Amino acid sequence: MADMQGLMIAFAKLLLAAGIGGAIGFERESHGQAAGFRTYLIVGTGSCLMMLLSLHIEEIYQPLTDRTVVRLDPGRIASYAIASMGFLGAGAIIKGKGSVRGLTTAAALWAVTGIGLSIGAGHILPAIAATTIILSSLYLAYPLKALSRRRIFTVLTVKAESTEGILGRITTLLAEYPALSVQFINYHSDLASRQVTYRMRLHHRDEGPRAWSDIVKRLSAMPDVRQISWEESDVP
Repeated sequence: MADMQGLMIAFAKLLLAAGIGGAIGFERESHGQAAGFRTYLIVGTGSCLMMLLSLHIEEIYQPLTDRTVVRLDPGRIASYAIASMGFLGAGAIIKGKGSVRGLTTAAALWAVTGIGLSIGAGHILPAIAATTIILSSLYLAYPLKALSRRRIFTVLTVKAESTEGILGRITTLLAEYPALSVQFINYHSDLASRQVTYRMRLHHRDEGPRAWSDIVKRLSAMPDVRQISWEESDVP
């Protein structure tokens, strides 16, 4: 009867860890992250199972006599579970030229591992409290993020006919948008085709991209402009 009760408690812990992991993963999946509901559910369940194994591993060696030497460290499995989560978290991180995406997902995977281990160890209330804090921060992060004005770095490339005054007209146009600031301008001239290329490194606030379409439209209307591209830039 005691064994059956222990099994039921272990099963309830696994279900709770799966539910908590799935809830956090659902939020991540709703924002387009590859590591979503199923990934978090599996991570939460697996880490809980590892903790249960850590707690009950000594039962495997109970039949041994006092003449047998076996060294057990119940925390070793749990510590390796946290360490190995770094590999899965690294796979969720995508690094671009001007941004790094997936850090929140990787951090959440690491936290879900800890929550699963806590549930497996029987610390149910702290695990639920941690889940409440994490879910609250995830759901409230996007409204609060709108209050933060983050800098974005991009490169605007304009190819035009080799005529006088084209650079002045471009910089004058960009000066009309206070959110954008020109940091540096690279110049290249093709003498054979008589075309010039300007690569302008810009930085702007979050509201800057709203003006991109308007800037491109106005640049395209210039008679000398032949090609326009706008791409992500390295963060200095």
